Amino acid sequence: MADLKWYVLRAVSGQEKKVKGYLENEIARQKLEDFVPELVIPAEKVYQMRNGKKKMRERSYFPGYILVSADLNHGEVFHLINTIPGVIGFLGANGKSTDKMPAPLRPQEVNRFLGKTEEGDEDTSMLNTTFIRGESIKVMDGPFNGFTGTIEEVFDEKKKLNVTVKIFGR
Repeated sequence: MADLKWYVLRAVSGQEKKVKGYLENEIARQKLEDFVPELVIPAEKVYQMRNGKKKMRERSYFPGYILVSADLNHGEVFHLINTIPGVIGFLGANGKSTDKMPAPLRPQEVNRFLGKTEEGDEDTSMLNTTFIRGESIKVMDGPFNGFTGTIEEVFDEKKKLNVTVKIFGR
């Protein structure tokens, strides 16, 4: 049975998904799934307003880092992970030397990281812009497109606003 522990892998910032894809392909090709069963990029879902439409995107909690569940005591795994393009090395290890093994994460840290990513999967994401009651806004869509209004109520859970729009001075 593999001695699986969680480690933090440093990757080139912005290329976490590409590195994860390379790792998954190489692990499958060399049939090492038992020794590296899980790779996680800690991320959350964030909504943004672009051109009057709500867009969802994933934002990484820790850019440049990937969580890896692995048994690094198995001979090929440590070398395989370190030789993937875009990998800088493990957090807690000096460079790419094989004599210094990285320190695994503590169980509390793993639960905290994985808890955050699981919450993001449940669509508990939030709109990254906050609205304040009494704030003046411009309506971007609908029959009142182009009008300016005042926010009366904010419904965060529904991601909606009640806005009062003045037409002809009323």
